[in-house]
Amino acid sequence: MGRPRGFDEDQAVQAAVGVFAERGYDGTSVDDLVASLGVHRNSLYKTFGSKGGLYTRALRWHVEHQVRPLVTALAAAGDITEAMHRVLAADTAKPGFDLLLRAAVERAPVDPEVAEVVAQCLREMDEALGRVLIAEHPGADGTARVEALTTALTATVLGLRLRARAGTSDTQTTEAGRAVAHQLSQHEI
Repeated sequence: MGRPRGFDEDQAVQAAVGVFAERGYDGTSVDDLVASLGVHRNSLYKTFGSKGGLYTRALRWHVEHQVRPLVTALAAAGDITEAMHRVLAADTAKPGFDLLLRAAVERAPVDPEVAEVVAQCLREMDEALGRVLIAEHPGADGTARVEALTTALTATVLGLRLRARAGTSDTQTTEAGRAVAHQLSQHEI
């Protein structure tokens, strides 16, 4: 009979989210994970199979517990200005979309499983923004323009978060989001 596991698997996955969001997949060594998670190397491999296995679990946890609540808040907004405000305000608190962004850039091009997780999350964001746009502009339901605008808005939200990671202030990010939302609310879709 083997020794009982000496760590909380969920806590290790949550801690890995922060490590991977901060350093990226390639920038994180197994030694970094062992040190940050307080897990022995053998336990990490036995539980997650590999660094990649832990990364995928961490990404899925991040999407389920950190990104989807932001998408839910976005979908509940009364208009696009409120939606942009909600998602950008919520995302100024760590970790926001950080691991999702890194996954989209670093791992999705080389890992089909990560690519599918990222793509599904982006579709959910598009759908949430689409519902808000249609609620604000009821005659636009089912138009290709709404689909195009929701894709552009999702890219805007993630792009603003990327800029924030690169040093743009939260105030500038929020103002940029507000400007985009104002332009949309002023035009017929």
